[in-house]
Amino acid sequence: MSVGLWRCFHRVLSRQTVPSSFLLGEHHHVVQSPGFTPAMTLKTSAPLRAEVKKKKKVNTKREVLMRDRMKKRLKKLEKIPAELIPIEDFSTPSKCLEETRERSVPRLSFEETEQQALLLKEWTRYKQKQYRDEEQVIELALEAQEEALKELKLESSEELYQAALKPDPLLFPFSQEGPTYTPPKSKYHAPDGKCNDVTKVYTSD
Repeated sequence: MSVGLWRCFHRVLSRQTVPSSFLLGEHHHVVQSPGFTPAMTLKTSAPLRAEVKKKKKVNTKREVLMRDRMKKRLKKLEKIPAELIPIEDFSTPSKCLEETRERSVPRLSFEETEQQALLLKEWTRYKQKQYRDEEQVIELALEAQEEALKELKLESSEELYQAALKPDPLLFPFSQEGPTYTPPKSKYHAPDGKCNDVTKVYTSD
């Protein structure tokens, strides 16, 4: 590119030659033609190899078809029912169900086994004594209650005796509400569990 430009400028300069009288200084005032340019002012630049970017043609029909396909896919996805997320807490892992997974029992010495047997015997004796003491206290309370009711029936009227037989609600303050018989809510949706929704949402403009 630069070589071709240089040849063109060289031809132009060779045609518009300056007479020798001008070069010798006989004529001080020289009128330059408008087509004449001095060679020192000419500059060449590096060749530019950049390509012109072509504008992409927008195919409107193709875009309309793509949008229609996306709308059809969205409608199909809306028709599919929601899948329940499995709760991992209710399902035991397969590793725990393996028969080979057994914990080795540590072997105890003879002294340790004897000590455990003696402790077990002492514990059974203590619990047996505790049960008998509680049983004795209950029997004494029931006997005292029966004697008091007999004396109340003999000495006072029948109304006080019947009032003493009634249970005291304030003796053990306890209140409880049982299950109701109302039907379940028809519009209530049970939660599926905690999950992070990562599904992509496509919207059509």
